Amino acid sequence: MHLNDPDAKIYVAGHRGMVGSAIWEELKDTGHTNLVGRTSDELDLRDPHATRAFFAAEQPDFVVLAAAVVGGIVANDTYPADFIGDNLAIEQSVIRAAHEVGVDRLIFLGSTCIYPKHAPQPMPEESLLTGPLEPTNQWYAVAKIAGHKLCQAHREQHEDDMLTLMPTNLYGPGDDFDLETAHVLPALLRKAHEAKGAAPDGSDAPVTLWGTGTPKREFLHVNDLADAVRFTLETPEEEIREVAPDGMLNVGVGEDLSIKELMALIQDVVGHDGPVEHDRSKPDGTPRKLVDTNRMDTLGWTAETSLREGIETTYDWYRQQEALNVTR
Repeated sequence: MHLNDPDAKIYVAGHRGMVGSAIWEELKDTGHTNLVGRTSDELDLRDPHATRAFFAAEQPDFVVLAAAVVGGIVANDTYPADFIGDNLAIEQSVIRAAHEVGVDRLIFLGSTCIYPKHAPQPMPEESLLTGPLEPTNQWYAVAKIAGHKLCQAHREQHEDDMLTLMPTNLYGPGDDFDLETAHVLPALLRKAHEAKGAAPDGSDAPVTLWGTGTPKREFLHVNDLADAVRFTLETPEEEIREVAPDGMLNVGVGEDLSIKELMALIQDVVGHDGPVEHDRSKPDGTPRKLVDTNRMDTLGWTAETSLREGIETTYDWYRQQEALNVTR
């Protein structure tokens, strides 16, 4: 069945998360109304028996696997067993169940942390497994590599149409702003917001950056990833196989900036004039993570949201949530 068929049923695993909800809205906004989702309370995707029963009952035509246990450096370091074990369990359950019911296409969402710490820049898909991983997120990375390889194995053994999208660092409305688990952009956005007027004299308090601030990162707005997912679902299989025989596609914006530069941009958006300090006892992480987007470029997709625009919409969402919490 083609995705443009009005009866095509699409299961979005993880539809309540930042990524899954953006994908859900993108599909709905582009006319796809036969969408299926289950919360983690309704369906534990780590349970293969429950997952198989769900797939057998619903018989989805397309699957987007956005469900995952996610977090930043602190969370990876604190909960390594959860990051590798739960993600492996989710991937195994969903991918095998999708194979058993014969879905038309499955898209698995990975992460560019799967690439070696010192991969060539920008990182092509071919650099996978060519060197050691960044230790600070190795648990999540190993699980995501395994998920991609499971999709690739199904392509080779069963000719299943299973693809992996590897998005770069994501951010946007619905992001995690908990400083214990958040990724760098929402964490810095919250720090800058809370530091406004927080000094004893009423001026802006300092904001602390981990490490040197010199590592460079690329940031993709979650709505752009959602658009890339829809685009990939709609692209004919033969076109994808021509540019990505391994079924793997990087999704990024093609440019990056240092954490220092990111902090300056966030300060400008938030209106924070305080000093920036460095905690050099904390790790820098991977020196650079810029993805090679040649494959998606060839297929005809590019990101549209500028970083400044994306940070502004994310900050607006954060302030709205903060206001809601105050009024509750």
